Amino acid sequence: MTPDQYCQQKAVQSGSSFYYSFLYLPLEKRRAITALYAFCREVDDVVDECADAAVAQAKLTWWRQEVAAIFSEEHGVKPSHPVAKALATVAKTFNFTAGRLNEIIDGMEMDLNHNRYADFDTLRRYCYHVASVVGLCSVEIFGYRNPDTLKYAQDLGLAFQLTNIIRDVGEDARRDRIYLPQDELARFGVSEEDILQSRESDNFRRLMEFQIERAEGYYASAFAALPAEDRKNQRSGIIMAAIYRTLLQEIKNDGCHVMRQRVSLTPVRKLWLAWKTWIKG
Repeated sequence: MTPDQYCQQKAVQSGSSFYYSFLYLPLEKRRAITALYAFCREVDDVVDECADAAVAQAKLTWWRQEVAAIFSEEHGVKPSHPVAKALATVAKTFNFTAGRLNEIIDGMEMDLNHNRYADFDTLRRYCYHVASVVGLCSVEIFGYRNPDTLKYAQDLGLAFQLTNIIRDVGEDARRDRIYLPQDELARFGVSEEDILQSRESDNFRRLMEFQIERAEGYYASAFAALPAEDRKNQRSGIIMAAIYRTLLQEIKNDGCHVMRQRVSLTPVRKLWLAWKTWIKG
């Protein structure tokens, strides 16, 4: 299996909306974004699948060495992992940097050291590392002319991560992780124990509606910042936003029942949204 095939398999197996958003890209850009996505999955899986924090930390340290090797090939140092090899072939073309990739790993390390977030400012820093940085890497692949597009990428990445947090409240709680800010739980009269025991209430629904409103605000902010001349190049991000905003609406329409179930869209619906958004331009 080639490095590109490995990355493709990683993307397909995940069933992520990210995969559907880049189906229509030209081959070279699709290879690059697939490699970036596979990298994010690999380092995220380290944290999710390692019960021992020390082992997870060691694996993330190893990934930092792989990142260094990606940018040291001209000095005879080569990466060993298929994902790192795939990234090495596209890094220069699409202006990837070791700093950006390490920032993503920084976010994964935050998951090793934090399972609660005191307030939204703290949560926003986490979201920047695990999602906004991915957005900044992605716009380099898609191409842009106006630097305002970087503001769009940061806010869109934040909106995506907030959507993930809303969708995964119950799933995260079963791993003893609560990403909803602690001060906001208190403001809406929802306790940590309510979250950990999957106790839904009117207070919980209002809390989730507040989170959805915030996420929708970041989607709006992102698209307000996107310059018209870069909209065509950024259609993959726009596709993902269409899928994620539809998911948010489904959660809201369903009464925010995210404690015991994971609301999702079918692959057919994702494909339909991707095609419709791509055609619209």
